[in-house]
Amino acid sequence: MPELITPDVRVHASFVEAMEEFAAEGRGTPEDGTMVGRDILVWRDRWRGPEAFAEYVAAVRADAGEDAPRPAGHVPCTTLWWVDGVTYLGRIAIRHRLNTFLLDYGGHIGYDVRASARRRGHATAMLRAALPVVRSLGIDPVLITCDDTNTASHRVIEKCGGVFEDQRGKKLRYWVATGPDGARPGRLANAGE
Repeated sequence: MPELITPDVRVHASFVEAMEEFAAEGRGTPEDGTMVGRDILVWRDRWRGPEAFAEYVAAVRADAGEDAPRPAGHVPCTTLWWVDGVTYLGRIAIRHRLNTFLLDYGGHIGYDVRASARRRGHATAMLRAALPVVRSLGIDPVLITCDDTNTASHRVIEKCGGVFEDQRGKKLRYWVATGPDGARPGRLANAGE
């Protein structure tokens, strides 16, 4: 049964396989501004070694800390992995607050499902499982965005209660309540850094 976990070295082999699937799709190029793309660029040549992978896992976990080193413009981020046993299926990144770019385009949450695990409901299940974690971080409602051409992603967001607010550039913006008494969409929680 798939579950969200904190990044863990026990999924090393399937994680590397998943990253190769993302790379085969064109992720990890200098033009790819995604978290997965950045990680592929920085870590791909080192991931295969267990010690380097343990270093990567530690860095991902540390990124949730307020004082952790991170690229300019990035905010603290809790990353969770969606796994089935030791099989890595995807990841969800929860940004603790919004800066101007995230408010307009990136949102609080980003998620990816490896190609071989898509179209099985993993993105929806992963997002639903993450909402209580988001709530525990004091974020309600949560902003989630997706490309206007990504029909699958906007369906996932809507299945999880996403209420469409607007479109900015190519990004559709949705607000999702994170708890049973969640704030109504449109109230900016943790916005504007």
